[in-house]
Amino acid sequence: MLSRVLEPEVMDTAEEALDYDTMDHSFVNGLFADQFAQLLQDSTYRPAGRWRVLDVGTGTAQIPIEIVRRRADVDIVAIDLSREMLKLGLRNLEQAGVTAAIRLELVDAKRLLDATASYDAVISNSIIHHIPEPLHSLREMVRVLRPGGVLFVRDLLRPPDQMTLENLVDQHAAGANPHQRRLFSESLRAALTVDEVASLLHQVGLPSSWVAATSDRHWTICSQ
Repeated sequence: MLSRVLEPEVMDTAEEALDYDTMDHSFVNGLFADQFAQLLQDSTYRPAGRWRVLDVGTGTAQIPIEIVRRRADVDIVAIDLSREMLKLGLRNLEQAGVTAAIRLELVDAKRLLDATASYDAVISNSIIHHIPEPLHSLREMVRVLRPGGVLFVRDLLRPPDQMTLENLVDQHAAGANPHQRRLFSESLRAALTVDEVASLLHQVGLPSSWVAATSDRHWTICSQ
């Protein structure tokens, strides 16, 4: 198994933010939004009014936009620690016409500002691999989630060896520029394994069975 090699926690240059925003995330983002919308539909938990959702590590807010296109009954607080990402995120919200349903905030995922049990659902896509000690962020996500609410977290899966990593980059970043390919490769090396995520879940008092590999390059935590 490849050892974990950390990458910078915050992608906060204009070049990094633009490269991330212009990569083709449409399939994985759409799939995430589809599955989350279905989770809300199927959940036995029901909020008193509209679903109040926290998106941790929103990047340029592409996933919240996809979610509100599928569900008209959600209000999303989307947080990130990168000012440059949030700048592009605000532009994306304005272009999509969804600023009423999504609010962007500059917040550290390791120290959420919200009170305990503030949200009906907490989601996150591809932030855990950026965090050196992800236990703190996962614990915070659980803290702000209301009892019985929906937890839906997805991230990259660290490959078992260098050859697999290179094949994944060739397959899923074939049309990307060299900088984007390097970012993807580094993110795969910084990612966690399913066993590592299962251990984190155990440490925060959640069932280890909530995590599973869900593609050739992703694991997913799902509370339902």
